[in-house]
Amino acid sequence: MRAARLHEYTDDMNDALTVEEVERPEIEASDQIVVEVEGAGWCQTDNHIIEGMWESYADQDLPMTLGHENAGTVVEVGEEVTTVDVGDAVLCHPLRTCGKCRSCRLGNDMYCENAAFSGLDTDGGFAEYLLTSERAAIKLDTVDPVDIAPHADAGITAYHATKKAVDVLVPGEYCVLFGIGGLGHIGLQAVEAMSAAQTIAVDVKDDALALADRLGADYTVNSADEDVTDAIVGITDGAGAREVLDFVGADVTTDLAPEIVSPGGDHHIIGYGGHIHRPAQDLVDGEFDYRGNLVGTYTELQELVALVEQGEIHLTTSEYGLDEINEVAERLEHNEIEGRAVIRL
Repeated sequence: MRAARLHEYTDDMNDALTVEEVERPEIEASDQIVVEVEGAGWCQTDNHIIEGMWESYADQDLPMTLGHENAGTVVEVGEEVTTVDVGDAVLCHPLRTCGKCRSCRLGNDMYCENAAFSGLDTDGGFAEYLLTSERAAIKLDTVDPVDIAPHADAGITAYHATKKAVDVLVPGEYCVLFGIGGLGHIGLQAVEAMSAAQTIAVDVKDDALALADRLGADYTVNSADEDVTDAIVGITDGAGAREVLDFVGADVTTDLAPEIVSPGGDHHIIGYGGHIHRPAQDLVDGEFDYRGNLVGTYTELQELVALVEQGEIHLTTSEYGLDEINEVAERLEHNEIEGRAVIRL
């Protein structure tokens, strides 16, 4: 089968991955399934993997097939698989979990002690076929696999953070969203669907803010033209935002927390690449939290799929062929892709 493989870490996205022939995966355990991949989302994390940013955090044995946002049709099942059948359309959670460790039994399967992560520490879905597990597969009823593929990571990560935020948001409060891109435009829709709080979308691009406006944002702020702190303080009448969803995760956005988060609020770090450089007294004085967010649970992905099938959340996507995969990496590196890129297999 054809697969896009990473052979060595590089900062040059022009020829980062090599499309080559490899062996089709075979079932090795009774709970595994093989999925014929129809759509695989490209994520900023793929760029970071290529750059070697994850080498210290995950065991990566190169060459490796990337791709952790995968959807397609089941073509083979292990002998003990009961929840999906050959021919089922499925969305694949990127984590293949054991179901037996303490974290899994507590429902926190994203902390599974025995997990494998497609496209991060084991072969992923930028290929014609993907080996995964029954526990990772969610059956699709009405949604095309190509259309929903990016929700496997981008969607669930945005939803996971949003769910924590809306648990404490009440009418009359504000939620700021930094970066209305591939994750941010999903997060904005989730907040609008699940909360009565008012939303403030912040981005440097007018096109992104126009998208935010179409998706229901109550306020938009162009950080290239306006002072973000002044704008948010003005919109909130000095109260600040109860929740901030930071889909950028750069120094410039994390640094704003003490000025824009209301006392007792949260600054959720979803995008990454930057740092947090604030005096400890800022957190003491404001009693706010920086909160990390990593993917989400299987059940949260089920909930997100339900929102998609109910028409509450829509993806903005562009499609590419497997041979165009390095072009996608290069375009994303230069912030030239609106919404999510999907590799159609």
